[in-house]
Amino acid sequence: MNERKITLAYGSGGRLTHQLIKDIFLKHLNNEILSQMNDSAVFELDGRLAFTTDSYVVNPIFFPGGDIGKLAVNGTVNDLAMMGAEPLYISLSVIIEEGLSLEELERIVISIKDAVEEAGVRIITGDTKVVEKGKADKIFINTSGLGIIPRGIEIRGDNAKPKEVVVVSGTIGDHGIAILSARNQLSFSADVKSDTAPLNKLVKIMVDSVPEISVLRDPTRGGLATTLNEIAQASNVGIEIYESEIPIRDSVRGACELLGLDPLYIANEGKLIAIVPENKAKLLLDVMHNSPYGRDARIIGKVTREHPGKVILVTKLGAKRILDMLSGDPLPRIC
Repeated sequence: MNERKITLAYGSGGRLTHQLIKDIFLKHLNNEILSQMNDSAVFELDGRLAFTTDSYVVNPIFFPGGDIGKLAVNGTVNDLAMMGAEPLYISLSVIIEEGLSLEELERIVISIKDAVEEAGVRIITGDTKVVEKGKADKIFINTSGLGIIPRGIEIRGDNAKPKEVVVVSGTIGDHGIAILSARNQLSFSADVKSDTAPLNKLVKIMVDSVPEISVLRDPTRGGLATTLNEIAQASNVGIEIYESEIPIRDSVRGACELLGLDPLYIANEGKLIAIVPENKAKLLLDVMHNSPYGRDARIIGKVTREHPGKVILVTKLGAKRILDMLSGDPLPRIC
């Protein structure tokens, strides 16, 4: 291409639109369904389906550990996986601000290609729009996903039961602090990278080994505390977690202390919460520890009959306090 920046003509539906799709999107994302370039993707599926959609407006679009493209794929893959589904197909729609460089766009599309390959899914339909400068912020992405739920799997956010335990797959707060450091050009004692990752393969081995898992959730916006509150309220149970057991990197903890933030409310993009019968917890942890996405998994709490709809934090000193949902938005546009 001679033009090095996106202009409104790239969204006209004419020659430049087709050139953009061919030279960037199809170049990196092509498959036998997408290549047909029909108005809809046509395919056959059997079984119980899970369907999700999400939009991504993260600022900045490139950050330590990832970018908006990688985030858009992983986020939708993970939303499907949290229902126990095996993700198969994704749609990709982009709204591009006039003036974005073609080099930046291709860098994002290459990242999308790498992400779908890692997750084992395919992009089978999409759309591209261009808006005037100032009407968007570089690029916004929407992805929708479709997956199949294996027979016998019943994982829901309202399924937690007393005497079950709460497991988290790894360190919390990494993504939100990575975005904050990139946005404000902050440097901490140790580099903090986003944890964005596809969790579907981790979930598959978890579900295959422990089909009794009651709840799976990814603690994205609002962090661990907000997600646990959502589970407690939906299931009408209490949840008690132990501060000493929650895995937090020293660099994330230090950044939060410096900035006056609570890591329990900081977003994650590559972690999950699992609620499972206590007698299955050891087996589940053994399985998770064999995956690169679950090697730091641990039990952080339990489900109780007491204080239904609330989350209680047991501090390192043994005191107890209510852990509310996030109030306000200390870190906007983190995904």
